[in-house]
Amino acid sequence: MKALPISTDKIAISLSTLCVIHCLSLPLLVALLPSFTVLSLHGEAFHFWMVVAVIPISLFALQMGCKKHKKFSVAILGIIGLTMLLLAVLFGESHLGEIGEKTLTSLGAIMIAISHVKNFRLCRTLENCPCPADK
Repeated sequence: MKALPISTDKIAISLSTLCVIHCLSLPLLVALLPSFTVLSLHGEAFHFWMVVAVIPISLFALQMGCKKHKKFSVAILGIIGLTMLLLAVLFGESHLGEIGEKTLTSLGAIMIAISHVKNFRLCRTLENCPCPADK
């Protein structure tokens, strides 16, 4: 069962990275390639479904990691990032403006990715610990 938390951290890191890539590169792609405008990846539906995927995976991975390494600051960082993503989806461009929404989404995704990288490294460090096994 050790591989599951590490796998969920990797999935969460990938989803956060995908979110940042989407937010930063899609406007450029849409401007350069008019055929991309027919895709609905720029709509609010993409943001909603990304948050729906990210929240349970991130919470599960961070919870499992914190049970193992007891560094709750990692989970707090991840929860702040998740909250930022959720706020960006809830308030959207209509309340935050385009730049505000992209900034909040990007910062949230970066914070989530950092928390999962820290979680992954802490769990990995504990697994490779040369300490004697608990008796």
